[in-house]
Amino acid sequence: MVQAIDTMFTIYKPEVIAVHTTCLSETIGDDLTQIVSKANEDGCIPEGKQVIYCNTPSYVGTHVTGYSNQVAAFIKFFSTATPKKRNVINIAAGWMEPSDQREIKRLVSVMEARTILFPDFTDVLDAPLNGHYKMYPNGGTTVADLKLTGDSKFTLGLGQSSTEDACIKLENKCKVKFEVLDIPIGFKATDRFLMSLSRHANLPIPESLSDERGRLIDLISDSSKYLYGKRVALFGDPDTLIPLTEFLVSMDMKPVYVVTGTPSKYFTERMTEILKDIPEAKFKCGEQADMFQLHQWIKQEGVDLLIGNTYGKYIARDEDLPFVRFGFPIADRPGHNYFAKTGYDGGANLVKQIMDAFLDHFDRTCLEEKVEFQL
Repeated sequence: MVQAIDTMFTIYKPEVIAVHTTCLSETIGDDLTQIVSKANEDGCIPEGKQVIYCNTPSYVGTHVTGYSNQVAAFIKFFSTATPKKRNVINIAAGWMEPSDQREIKRLVSVMEARTILFPDFTDVLDAPLNGHYKMYPNGGTTVADLKLTGDSKFTLGLGQSSTEDACIKLENKCKVKFEVLDIPIGFKATDRFLMSLSRHANLPIPESLSDERGRLIDLISDSSKYLYGKRVALFGDPDTLIPLTEFLVSMDMKPVYVVTGTPSKYFTERMTEILKDIPEAKFKCGEQADMFQLHQWIKQEGVDLLIGNTYGKYIARDEDLPFVRFGFPIADRPGHNYFAKTGYDGGANLVKQIMDAFLDHFDRTCLEEKVEFQL
């Protein structure tokens, strides 16, 4: 690894190298602290450059756990406090598409709030194709901004499983208070995000955002006769499933089966609260909450819609179900990283996807005389 660090700095000339472990590295007991110290002693880390690291054994938790550890590592290695606090709000981004982060940045811009978003995948995972090769895209959170997070007045963490550890570490290290919110998917979670940002940044919510909310509510109202009472099965990461389930319930749909492989006590608590008025609902988290379990529930009593990532296509095919792809990443369809699910406009995108799935399935399977030209 010392040789690899030397090679990367020599050939690719990054400012920072981020190292994370694997199951094999953890099993044989690699000591990252000792290895990085050795690389530094041997002169393999140029002056002004940095190697950061975190432990991400693949047999502990899920990819969400590893992401959370890496976000916390940013705080450990970069965040620095000075006596003077800045009128800036940190936003710790949960596991989401770059389009979702871009929409959050747009909402913040409309609010005219000063923020630092980290991590930031925009213009990195969705960098434009302009004919010019660039090893390191223009996007992302800069090292300078990561250091300044320690002087911010407050932190908003978006997604409990992904960001709470980083928020706690920043408070302990730099005395920056925090609040952990759901990722703003659906109008209720977006309401909470904007109201919290407004409160901590001491800024009003512009009327233009209220108009966006109104358009989303209008779309839901127009679609209600197709959505009401529909039984939904969904799977994915806890930080996105929680606000998504809340959004479906707010549209009078019935999320009856919800599974995530990531262990989360918070997920269990929130699902209990959100689904309290749907007695037939089942939910499960942890290593035994898998696609097989979800499929068995669907076999026992069917659903009208399946929502989840690429792997859901096999269940949708077996059961002839309308299927909405949701999550990060989507492996079998291009373009999902360009269309947000966060914010009011992202909620409208999601409602459109759900409606398209329902109506396409209906047109394909109904009697010929039932095929309608318009709603």
